[in-house]
Amino acid sequence: MPGRGPVKQPTTELDARYSSALNPRPGAADVTATEWEAAQRKLGAAEIFWVSTVRPDGRLHVTPVIAAWHDGVLYFSTGPGEQKARNLARHRHCALTTGGNSLGEGLDLVVVGDAEPVADPAVLEEVIAAYEAKYGAHITSPEGTFHGIGDALRTGDAVLFAVVPDTAYGFGRHDGVYTHTRWAF
Repeated sequence: MPGRGPVKQPTTELDARYSSALNPRPGAADVTATEWEAAQRKLGAAEIFWVSTVRPDGRLHVTPVIAAWHDGVLYFSTGPGEQKARNLARHRHCALTTGGNSLGEGLDLVVVGDAEPVADPAVLEEVIAAYEAKYGAHITSPEGTFHGIGDALRTGDAVLFAVVPDTAYGFGRHDGVYTHTRWAF
């Protein structure tokens, strides 16, 4: 079950083709990969993610979701009849993307893996607590955008998916320096 056992630590690799090559200024050859710890902090803090799934005819389906990074696993939910849930029933492979829309500063992240439905009630409760801690009033307040998501997950009116990363990518930008980091698990 995702979220149980030791968290896998990735190997980290800087792709110099897309890091140094985009950095023609002096010292750009000294660009380093983004540390996985920094990526995890960003995954934990990001409020909106874009999940990409594959439709039965091979076309992509991309939609925004909220997600929680918990114990080395990225969790998101959806209604059981929604397009992304139907796509994942056929093909579990997906990608979740988050980041900013600034060309000059930021860190964009892509997490690639298989989305598995969460059936373990203990994990479900842990993730509901993680959602509530992260999104606060959006989930816990009757006026919140996603109010009732915990109960919907408990009753099966929403499905919780766990994505254990196979690979993740980080695209950093800071002071005119661009980095492309790959984490393999």
